[in-house]
Amino acid sequence: METRSAPQMIDLRKFPATLILIITNVLIFILETLAGGSTKNTVAISFGAQATPFLEMGEYWRLFTAMFLHFGIVHLGCNMLSLYGLGPAIERIYGRPRYVTIYILSGLAGNLATWAVELRTGDYALSAGASGAIFGIIGAYLALFLVPSMRSRLSAKSLLIMLGINLAYGLSTPGVNMTAHIGGLIAGAAVAAVMIFVIRQKQKR
Repeated sequence: METRSAPQMIDLRKFPATLILIITNVLIFILETLAGGSTKNTVAISFGAQATPFLEMGEYWRLFTAMFLHFGIVHLGCNMLSLYGLGPAIERIYGRPRYVTIYILSGLAGNLATWAVELRTGDYALSAGASGAIFGIIGAYLALFLVPSMRSRLSAKSLLIMLGINLAYGLSTPGVNMTAHIGGLIAGAAVAAVMIFVIRQKQKR
């Protein structure tokens, strides 16, 4: 007789960095909703969404705060589902400080890439979301395939599922900032690759 076991739930209490990131994003989303709705531009701007005209006025902090804002429950849900599915693995393998560093730098890189593209094209739009940081986590997972001893412990299936969720959302939803996705992915892979190199060099000494 064939039996199937239910998929195991991840106990986020064992991964406090991931838990704190998810809670932070959800709480800010609730505050946006209470302030008038996360899909309202005025609310997004007041909470720190990214917009090139504001950056040009020196409000560079928006490059950071925009990472924790979302436009609607589907936007939030896709990002948090991806973070829940892949974040714990990266937190466990890289360690908490490196994991948070990858997350933040990837989010900033995605937002900086967005700013650079908008300055070049003149096509400005309001931007927010954890997608750049999420794709950075995916990039960090990809970087692990550079380590032969790690490959057998990695799940290509989980990676493909996370990529599929985010790409499906990006391709099916108008106005999704694919520049931030690509910038975050490249930054996450690059930062993680440097971390892996440094760790391996230390191990050889």
